[in-house]
Amino acid sequence: MIRRRKVITLLGGAAAAWPMAARAEQTAMPVLGFLDSRSPEALTDRLRAFRQGLKNASYVEGENVSIVYRFAENQIDRMPELAAELVRRQVAVIVTTVGTATFAAKAATTTIPIVFLIGDDPVRLGLVASLARPSGNLTGINVFTAELTAKRLELVRELVPRATRIAVLVNPADAPITESTLRDVEAAARAMALQIQVLKANSSREIDAAFDTMARERPDALFVATNPLFIGRRIQLVQLAAFHRLPATYSLREMAESGGLMSYGPNIDDAFRQVGVYTGRILKGAKPTDLPVVQASKFELVINAQTARMLGLTVSDKLLVAADEVIE
Repeated sequence: MIRRRKVITLLGGAAAAWPMAARAEQTAMPVLGFLDSRSPEALTDRLRAFRQGLKNASYVEGENVSIVYRFAENQIDRMPELAAELVRRQVAVIVTTVGTATFAAKAATTTIPIVFLIGDDPVRLGLVASLARPSGNLTGINVFTAELTAKRLELVRELVPRATRIAVLVNPADAPITESTLRDVEAAARAMALQIQVLKANSSREIDAAFDTMARERPDALFVATNPLFIGRRIQLVQLAAFHRLPATYSLREMAESGGLMSYGPNIDDAFRQVGVYTGRILKGAKPTDLPVVQASKFELVINAQTARMLGLTVSDKLLVAADEVIE
């Protein structure tokens, strides 16, 4: 009799434990790692778009997915350390939204899926074997900011017909992207018979120094390469360009919205949303090799007419018609 009660007690305890184990399994959430070289304040709108993409894929932060954020606060040399930290956390997916983060994550793991947002050809950069069938553990969104170089130079020529000498501002710390951008700029400039002068900046102080050089050399226009540092320092850039009365072209619309003369490039918020969608698909079981690299198809020309007037430039009817937005 005693033995029977013990058996019943044991069975009852096991039965009570099963629902608890099931509940624990149900509440276990996948953990994502989000890696970026900037500060969270610089990405407020874009993180909102990323979370919307996750939601479109049925994942809501704090409800059925957890996100571990690692921001380098513009200290590029910290990227490998932060990537390694996410690998140690054994996150389910690593999301990278700048080139330096992508290369750091790629170096840190060959097994954890990586969803990237990159502004240059990921095949040329060695991130994937092909756009249609990525190899290894990486896939993502290619927003073409580097490939649009020739188009941006054409738009500068249209807005500043007298331009023959173009200063090109790049960040040497983002070496693979910078090298690729300069190859594209040099090729496009040769085809258009433009002379270029390359200036480099990796800090606020170096941006000031680059503009001091431009003040002495007096180029006809400025081509600002796509780089997280430049986006974060956009107020400094557009104010210096205005002070030196230098027509400047940028790749992202927030530069024109901040007072820059003109921008031509992809809709980055939409790209962040697509990154969220792809991340959700991987959480549901898709492998990076099954997900072709998505190429941006939505590009925006934004012209700041107020800045053009300040610089004494006339925006042609052709450009006004082509513009997606004219800021008055």
